[in-house]
Amino acid sequence: MKESGLIVKPRRAAAQSPNTRTAAQLLKEIGRALGKGKIPSVSQIARKKRDPFKILVSTMLSLRTKDEVTLEASRRLFSIADSAESLSQAPVRVIERAIYPVGFYKTKARAIKDVSKRLLKEYGGVVPDNINELLKFKGVGRKTATLVVTMGYGKPAICVDTHVHRVSNRLGIVETNTPERTEFALMKVLPRAYWIGYNELLVSFGQQICKPISPLCSMCPLENVCPKVGVGKRR
Repeated sequence: MKESGLIVKPRRAAAQSPNTRTAAQLLKEIGRALGKGKIPSVSQIARKKRDPFKILVSTMLSLRTKDEVTLEASRRLFSIADSAESLSQAPVRVIERAIYPVGFYKTKARAIKDVSKRLLKEYGGVVPDNINELLKFKGVGRKTATLVVTMGYGKPAICVDTHVHRVSNRLGIVETNTPERTEFALMKVLPRAYWIGYNELLVSFGQQICKPISPLCSMCPLENVCPKVGVGKRR
């Protein structure tokens, strides 16, 4: 099966899925288990104000950086400059100091300034609401572009990062070997109404319970039905 140039493997037949539960049912149980717990840093910024530019910058900062570091760095940066115009005028060293100690902060500072300048020059300071258009910017990958479109503009899409890829495969919702293939496979099995919130839910679940190493299966509401694909040691 081909989609966007990728070969994606569809979800296993229902008889092979845990208790033949649908992806939607699994998500509802995860949501109930998490309740009103901690949500990802970019989600916190998006909930405060749906600002595509802030979501774009915060997501760029979040790559290979812990959530709490991303959140504080974003707040410091936006207290100095919070628009494409103001950030395009800010010296790179000022941006660096504001976002330190995010991972690769020097590279990200330059990238943020360059993106801001290009937004002003080519888009009138308005962040594009199209994934393919966003991917034209240096330093903007598919995860970042998808989060901007979903959280910034409310357009349906599925943002897949390492947590979403890992958890989706562990649960047997999809059977894929890369995040991008997971994205297209999920589009085939997940009801459209769940697309936007899927990332936030599974990232929270992946950070708190379904951890990369030694997941907390004893605390998981799906422990008895999860096929635990690829799971070795667990707690």
